[in-house]
Parts: sequence; structure tokens; C-alpha cells
Amino acid sequence: MITVHHLNNSRSQRVLWLLEELGLDYTVLRYQRDPRTMLAPPELKKIHPLGKSPVVEDDGRLLAESGAIIEYLVDTYDAARSLAPTPGTDVHLRYRYWLHYAEGSLMPPLLITLVFNRIRSAPMPFFAKPIARGIADKALAGFARPQVKLHLDYLEAELGRSQWFAGQDFTAADIQMSFPLEAAQARYGFEGYPLLARFIERIHARPAYQRALAQGGPYDLMS
Repeated sequence: MITVHHLNNSRSQRVLWLLEELGLDYTVLRYQRDPRTMLAPPELKKIHPLGKSPVVEDDGRLLAESGAIIEYLVDTYDAARSLAPTPGTDVHLRYRYWLHYAEGSLMPPLLITLVFNRIRSAPMPFFAKPIARGIADKALAGFARPQVKLHLDYLEAELGRSQWFAGQDFTAADIQMSFPLEAAQARYGFEGYPLLARFIERIHARPAYQRALAQGGPYDLMS
């Protein structure tokens, strides 16, 4: 039996979604973020030394990192190749690119933006606030926000080429891309990005996505 160590409002939601798309049986063990720090609870470190989520246990294997988990689940259980293109094809190269791009390129500027926004609003001595906010505002205006815009412009153009990221068919790469794009929409909105907004609408309408929400519990990326 597959076990998913699932943290609320986290990347592990897309692992639940993939499992639903594959029609697999699995068990969910839920963990809650600290409401003050938004960090994962220490119990997750008993499962994996980094204390992060997702972590998946299957057949004696302990798997971490969303992209690696997705590749493992597709390679192991998707015998019909319904969620991955045929290896060796150009479409498969695009599929693999988006599996890695989601975390390697898109998430860093989103995380940097989140960190500096939290610095701006963090409690601190009154005399330190102007300095901290000044540094945060410069970092946001000079780097983070322009980088986010660069990526959103790029992704909007890519969806102008095909309905889904790897091509005309839905794949696990779209599942991997869901989390950063949901985070971006929650924090920035997609005004001016109609194709990205439509992508979010399409994935949210999938029955497997809705079943995964029922399994994972409340999912709010504005937290």
C-alpha cells in the first residue's frame, strides 16, 4: 500500500492528485503546518531527515521530492503511458523539461517574493522597520517581481503553442506545474494571463483533482 505523508497547503497535494489520476489505492497521513511559522511539524523529521512534504512510502521505498515521486509513480504504475509521452520523442523531452522547470526555475522567484513580503510584515522594533522594509522593497522591485513576470509571460506564450504544457495531451507534467501556478495565481492574480487562468480552470475541473482535495483536506495557498 502506498502511503503519502501529506502536509496541508503544500506540494504533496499534487501527489494525491496524481494517485487519483492513476486510480491507485493509497493511505494519507496528514500533518499540519505551525500556524505561526507556517513550517512543517517536527513529526515529519521522523519520516525524512529534512522534515519536508511530500514523502511517499511504497514497497519498502521512501521517496521524497515531488518531481522524483511523480516520475517514480508514472514509471511504476502507468503501464498504459496515459500520463507520460513515449520516451525518445520530442514531446517526451518537453514533458521532462516541465517536470524539472516547475521547481528548478519557477518556484525560486515565487519563494523569494514570499520571504521578502513576510520580512515587510514581520514584527520588529519600530526603528528597524524602515530599514527592513526598504531592503525588502528593493529586492522585490529590483529582482523578485520582475522575475515572476518574466516567467508568467513565458508560460502564457508556451500555452499559446499547445493546450497542455507538454503538448496537446494532459500529462503528469501538468500536475507538477499546478502547484507553482496555483501559488502564483493566489498571490498575484492572472489578469493579463488568460491562458494561465484557463489552465487553472481546466485542472480544477478534473474529477481526479476534486477527489484529491477530499483526500488532502483544506488547500489554501494564500496562507
